[in-house]
Amino acid sequence: MKINQEIIQLFDEYTHKPLSREVFLSRLTKLVGGVAALHTILPALEGSYSASAIVAEDDADLNFSTAEFPSPNGVIKGYLVQPKNAKQALGAILVIHENRGLTPHIKDVTRRIAKEGFIALGIDGLSQFGGTPTNEDEGRTLIGKLDAKQNLENMLSGLNYLRTLKNSNQKTACIGFCWGGGIVNDLAAKDPKLTLGVPYYGRQIDPALVPNIKAKLMLHYAGLDERINAGIPAYETALKNNQIDYQLFIYEGAQHAFNNDSSPARYQEATAKLAWERTINFFKKYLKS
Repeated sequence: MKINQEIIQLFDEYTHKPLSREVFLSRLTKLVGGVAALHTILPALEGSYSASAIVAEDDADLNFSTAEFPSPNGVIKGYLVQPKNAKQALGAILVIHENRGLTPHIKDVTRRIAKEGFIALGIDGLSQFGGTPTNEDEGRTLIGKLDAKQNLENMLSGLNYLRTLKNSNQKTACIGFCWGGGIVNDLAAKDPKLTLGVPYYGRQIDPALVPNIKAKLMLHYAGLDERINAGIPAYETALKNNQIDYQLFIYEGAQHAFNNDSSPARYQEATAKLAWERTINFFKKYLKS
């Protein structure tokens, strides 16, 4: 059965509203015409982490560790991945997850960035709750319980931690996806030391905060993502009026979460590769020593 836009929009509602799994499955069953079709569609929507990993968890070129660092709200943890045998100080990148926490997919994205020659920290935004749970519904629920001010403080602590590393060249960036994309915009307006910000389909900030941005931005949006894209015009106007250095790409025909290759229904390979190539080139241009 073909996954149409109505099914995608229902899945988006489930992953962002939040919609309970029971209600989601009930509505999806009616939409696809029965339980048999449901069992065909569901794996394509929810995907598989193990099948989508690009960089191995034990890649011989990388060092892996659990980072722990203080914030005003307690100890925050993250997945720290660094290239082995680097001969010079490296740019450092904070990787901010979607609204389910530090999932295996985001850990793989963190490894991909480290593989390109950067220090990469996949921060666990749910550290205050004991870390990201394996149950994604629980993760979404916990994301909704985060205090916005405390959450931003925790993310800023992650950037500050990266700057303390001996092999850091003090150039920092953040990249985030969906929920994390919105946080990237927040950080750009909050941290004057930030070099680069790359939000993927993230909510925009209040235009009144845009004058605070010192970082260069690369903004990626999906053409079919009406919910997020509604905020683009006001944000872009503010960026232009305040002469912020930014690039904005809208990928026509792409779905929200087009970069998430663990979710086949929304992942779009060509679009994801183009956006990723632009992102890595952006990092290499401005974060190298």
